[in-house]
Amino acid sequence: MKNLKFIYLKITLLSGLILWTFMGCERDLSEDAKPASFSNNPEVYIDGFSSGLDYFPFANSFFEAFTVDEEVSYSGSSAMRFDVPNVGDSRGPYAGAIFRTETGRDLSGYDALTFWAKATYPGTIDQIGFGQDFEENKHIVTMRNLRLTTNWVKYTIPLPDAAKLTNERGMFWYAEGPENGNGYTFWIDELKFEKLGTIGQYRPAILNGVDRTLTGFVNSEITIDGLIQTVNLASGVNKTVEIAPAYFEFSSSNATVATVNSNGLVSVHAEGTAEITATFNGVPVPGSLSLEAIPFSSAPEPSYPSNEVISIYSDSYNSVNVDYFNGYWQPYQTTESTEIVVNNNAMINYSNLNFVGIQFTNPTVNADSMRYMHIDIYTTSPIRPESVMYIDLIDFNDPNSRAGAVFNSTILVSQQWMGLEIDLQTLGLANRDKLAQIVLNSAATLDNIYVDNIFFHN
Repeated sequence: MKNLKFIYLKITLLSGLILWTFMGCERDLSEDAKPASFSNNPEVYIDGFSSGLDYFPFANSFFEAFTVDEEVSYSGSSAMRFDVPNVGDSRGPYAGAIFRTETGRDLSGYDALTFWAKATYPGTIDQIGFGQDFEENKHIVTMRNLRLTTNWVKYTIPLPDAAKLTNERGMFWYAEGPENGNGYTFWIDELKFEKLGTIGQYRPAILNGVDRTLTGFVNSEITIDGLIQTVNLASGVNKTVEIAPAYFEFSSSNATVATVNSNGLVSVHAEGTAEITATFNGVPVPGSLSLEAIPFSSAPEPSYPSNEVISIYSDSYNSVNVDYFNGYWQPYQTTESTEIVVNNNAMINYSNLNFVGIQFTNPTVNADSMRYMHIDIYTTSPIRPESVMYIDLIDFNDPNSRAGAVFNSTILVSQQWMGLEIDLQTLGLANRDKLAQIVLNSAATLDNIYVDNIFFHN
């Protein structure tokens, strides 16, 4: 299925080792009439774990990736050690977990999560942050592509709005895969929340601060993404993190056409136009969605037997793990993406499309036994003589080579689902046993498309 959910293993952490127990506390009944108060303990790992933490690895991850290292540390006698597996490791394709407290903590007096880190290889941690608790994840903050070095360096993850963090359980989380196919080790020490007082120029935004125009569909749901906050650190560096919808207040200019809830989910009710905007602590933020709602029908449901299909994205089949559906490849990519749901069927909208990458490396896909690749595309862009859609495949046996198909204006149609088929045996791709990327490129001639049912089949 396309909606991936984390299944996790709880490992209780005991002081001095990998495991510890949390300390309970009793409250006098006379306190019942008072507002609940929570510990403001800022420490997560300072030469050992603070009390009350649990360790939850992500589903299918390498469960033993995390240990306590008593031989390597930045300060004191130990540090957190994380072993990222190699590609193909039978124990799990990546390392990832959360560290959660049983009882919430009051973090409203701090402005950053800080830590020291180093690695055996200058890798880039895919995702790292706090606020993930496997429940609401209400105040999750994500920093992407945190570059490590082989020396100890201090890192800062800013808190978007500390006043909202009076009962937070998600102290820390990370997810990291192999680098160029190889695993490596990194260490984190002195992990704690701090009041630095040196963070400034808070700049929250939705949709990455872009004013977007989108053709939506009646009875569809659209998630407002690109929820970010950029701050200026003491070093002068501007740092951007992804933040949860709960930090914003959303509104719609025309509730008859579309409404938006507190999670940034837009529900389209009727034909017409509406503008979705947001505020942060009452102040309007950059970014908006100008929505034109029109009638719509979903892509035809595929009928191939599941045992003859390897699905990348489809509600009709169980799909493989996908790293991302939009790599935001710099510096020339303009493509923005949003997943929408129409009549309980999910699809991806790519707007401002020039090119976009879909990547699946954990694991790669062996399509040697498959004859065709299928993809359903719907475009609201007018079809002109120069209109074209390139679909390329990349196999990680040779990431620098690619092969694909070209669909021009004699094949493309507007406002109608197109089922595009690529014969894999005629591509000229040397290998198909480690397929890892699909690249869609319209050369900016089709700037708005909807994509569904991406799969290989016979």
